[in-house]
Order: sequence, then structure tokens, then C-alpha cells
Amino acid sequence: MDAFSYLSVLLSIILGLAITQTLKGVRGVVLARALVVPYWPSFVLVGFLLMVDVQSWWSMFGMRAISNWMFPMFAVVLLQTVVLYMLAALVLPDFFGEKTVDLRAHYYGHRRIFYGLLVALIVVSFLKEFALGSLAGEGMNLLFHLCFALVAATGLVTSREPCHKLLVVAMPIMMIAYIALLFARLR
Repeated sequence: MDAFSYLSVLLSIILGLAITQTLKGVRGVVLARALVVPYWPSFVLVGFLLMVDVQSWWSMFGMRAISNWMFPMFAVVLLQTVVLYMLAALVLPDFFGEKTVDLRAHYYGHRRIFYGLLVALIVVSFLKEFALGSLAGEGMNLLFHLCFALVAATGLVTSREPCHKLLVVAMPIMMIAYIALLFARLR
């Protein structure tokens, strides 16, 4: 077994848990729908996070060519998957049942932590690419990182609802463009 095959097991488990956590939240909403006050931006964020998780897993295939892994390199890649899991843990509540769950209240109650983690994800993603010597300096990739950072920072500093509704629509569109332009083919 080569080094990346060994290391990718833990990364895949954490990404799988992130996807499971997100889908578990969707399941909770569906099962307790009579007690859920929906908020469409939360559902858009669910789709966005699923795209980010899958794109992260997809792009990790490119790391198979790295043969000389060092712990700091692996640690930054691992940190990226941990942040992805934490975002998944925040996007929808874990508990549904006897009490009404207001998804708008949940969104704004966790807004700062969520968008703070989103900023952290972008920083870690950039650091990962720098540590691995990959696309960090490539113009298009850097531009996308900066745009995502701006959007995440805006979500962190403002609580204005129209702004957040615009942000949650912009993020999946940006992610689709990012995937289409930079990750359409498995490398």
C-alpha cells in the first residue's frame, strides 16, 4: 500500500462523516417536518456543503502523486476535512422531535461560528495547496479562494438577512463555476 492510499482512508472517513452528518440533518427535517419552520437559505447551504465535500474528495485524488509525505502536509489536509465536518455539524440542528425547530433562528444563532469556519476552511485550503506545492499560486484558483473568502467574511460580519440570502445563492453558483473550470476532470 502506498502512502497516499494509507492516509486517504482517514480523510475519506471524515469526509464521509461530514456527508452523513449533513444528510442526517436533512432526514431530521423530513421526519419532523410538522414541527419544522423551514428557512430556504439553510437548504441551499446543505446543497453547497455537499458540493464542497464531494469536490474536496474528488480533488484529493491529485494527491496520489505525492510520494514523500511529511506530517505537517498531512495535518493541513486533515484539518481541512475536520473543518468540513464541523460545517456539516452546524448547518442543520441535530435534534428534531417534540419541540418546534425554527431553521431561521438556527441559521442566525450559528451564523458567526458557521461563517468563521467557512473563512477557516478557505485559509486551510490555501495553506494545503501551498504545503503540497500545488495550485496555490495559479491565478484562477487564487481568484476563487479570494472570492470565497470575501463571501464568507461578509457572512461573518453582517447579520442583514437580504445579504445572507444573496450569499447563500452566490456560494453554490461560485462552487459550480469552480468545479467546472478547475476540477471537471479527475487529475
